[in-house]
Amino acid sequence: MRDFLLDRLGPGRDSVDPMLARGEFVDEHGRPIAGDEPYRPNFFIFFHRELRPEAEVPGTLEVLHRDDRIVVFDKPHFLSTIPRGRHVLQSAVVKGREATGLSELSAAHRLDRGTAGVLLMTTGREWRRVYQDVFARREVTKVYEAIAPYRPGLEFPRVVRSHLTKRVGVLQAETLDLPPNATTHIDLVEVRGDWARYVVRPVTGRTHQIRVHFTQLGLPLLGDPLYPEVRDVDIDDFSTPLRLLARELSFTDPVDGTPRTFTSRRDLDWPIS
Repeated sequence: MRDFLLDRLGPGRDSVDPMLARGEFVDEHGRPIAGDEPYRPNFFIFFHRELRPEAEVPGTLEVLHRDDRIVVFDKPHFLSTIPRGRHVLQSAVVKGREATGLSELSAAHRLDRGTAGVLLMTTGREWRRVYQDVFARREVTKVYEAIAPYRPGLEFPRVVRSHLTKRVGVLQAETLDLPPNATTHIDLVEVRGDWARYVVRPVTGRTHQIRVHFTQLGLPLLGDPLYPEVRDVDIDDFSTPLRLLARELSFTDPVDGTPRTFTSRRDLDWPIS
């Protein structure tokens, strides 16, 4: 079991032996795990992970709408959607629960940590699957805005298609020579010197899809730390936000059939000339 924990916890492996010595890994009955037990598949281990100090993300998680079933937030840049990895307290779910007092608040979909804008959550577990399925069935219309370089010779509107995959532990999504599984509609709406603002309508929702498709056009998004090359940016460096905004979310409510549209109040910052 010790070998399994060392392999499974990755960056946190230095804490495994001290936690085993203190009896902090327990089974479902609360009995401590010593670490020398044989590995058992489908065996649940419980523990509390020590949290690193987290710098406060700038900006406010604003409420755009709230009713008995959903809460819609306007997420700032740099705030993770769900608590994971090195971002736990600085996540939209944790902050949303604190702000609303709803202990079962959970995200119906996700936005990248760097992406700002409209984020829908459900108020309780009875509504979670109902609204998540709307996203899974692609019954949601999403409109994004992005700021990226301007290329006069590139015609818009245009559609970008490719086959994308995202492997666990790899920072960038990969483009494979396979039938497309990702489609993005892009239009040019404003030009300021060497930069332009684009309206983006993704048909599919692959990880990093918009960022990869802009990079494939030779137009990497302003402030992107991952594309086209991974840049060494400190995890708590909030100086350069990714210029990508989830501007609008529209769908037919799966419970009462009413049309729903939610719009971000945020604007993307243009680069300083």
